Amino acid sequence: MANRESGYGDLAERQAKIESKYDIEVEQQVRIWMEMVTGQPVVSSVPQDVLLGPESMQEALKDGVYLCGLMNVIQPNSCKPKKSKIAFMQMENIGQFLGACEKYGVKKLDLFQTVDLFDNTNFGAVIQTILALGRKCQANNFQGPTLGPKESKAQPKEWSEEQLRQGLFAVPKTSGSTEFQTSGVNAGSTRQIIPNSK
Repeated sequence: MANRESGYGDLAERQAKIESKYDIEVEQQVRIWMEMVTGQPVVSSVPQDVLLGPESMQEALKDGVYLCGLMNVIQPNSCKPKKSKIAFMQMENIGQFLGACEKYGVKKLDLFQTVDLFDNTNFGAVIQTILALGRKCQANNFQGPTLGPKESKAQPKEWSEEQLRQGLFAVPKTSGSTEFQTSGVNAGSTRQIIPNSK
C-alpha cells in the first residue's frame, strides 16, 4: 500500500494542499513530547535533535505499538497492542489508540482516521491528534511533560428569572435602530453627488 500511485487532477491538488499545511517544527515538538512521556525514542537510530520528517515518523508509528505505549503511560492499561507484521493487526492497534484517546476525552473531531497514518494519506492529522491529546493531558492533570497550550474550559452563564424576563422586553441596540440615530442623519434619502463646477 505504500507504493500507491500518486493522484491526478483534483486528487493531486488535494494531496498537495494537505502536504503544504504540514509543519516540521510542530512534528519535532510532538516527537520530543512523546519521547519524554514514554522514555523511548520514536526512531532509535536518529538523535532527538535531527528532524525525522513525515515519512520516517509515519514508518515508526505505522504499526500503532508506539502510540499504544504512549497512551498506556498517560492512561494505564488503556491499550493492548499486538506486535505484528500483518496490516490488519497494525490497523487494529491504531484503532485501539484512537478509542483510548476518545475515552480519555479527546474530541472525535480531533481524531485522525486510521488510513491517515497507516497509508500516510494525511500525516498532519496524526500530528494534530497527538497535539489534542497533549492538551487533554493538561486538562486531566497528567503529571508528565506538557505539550501545546492549555485547553480552554467552557464558562456557562447563569441567568436569574428576573434577568430572563427583562431580556424578553429589551429593544435590541442594532445599527438599524431609530432610537440611537442622530438628527443629522438622513435615513431613507438618496445621496446627491454634485461635481465642482468652475
